[in-house]
Amino acid sequence: MITFTEKAAEKVKEIAEAENLQGQGIRLRVIGGGCSGFSYDLYFDDEPGEMDETFETNGVQLYVDPMSFQYLDGTEVDYVETLSGSGFKFNNPNIQGTCGCGSSFSV
Repeated sequence: MITFTEKAAEKVKEIAEAENLQGQGIRLRVIGGGCSGFSYDLYFDDEPGEMDETFETNGVQLYVDPMSFQYLDGTEVDYVETLSGSGFKFNNPNIQGTCGCGSSFSV
């Protein structure tokens, strides 16, 4: 299962409202690239694919393709704000390493 914290879910709803994307779900996937081999991709999507895993977490509909799910199962998505910036943070128990910038990971 993949979850969004309350803070992350509120930020998704805020962005959806600002961009007029209410009613759409969030697609979370793993893509190849980055200095450690994989990176996260998070964007709004109209509906799940036929093979997608679907979750509802804190009022957010989440879609994950089967290939990505094997790397993301157990992940908690949070939203953090710090002096150096803000953004979604992925607490993924499956990773074995990350790069220096924190944007990519290895399994």
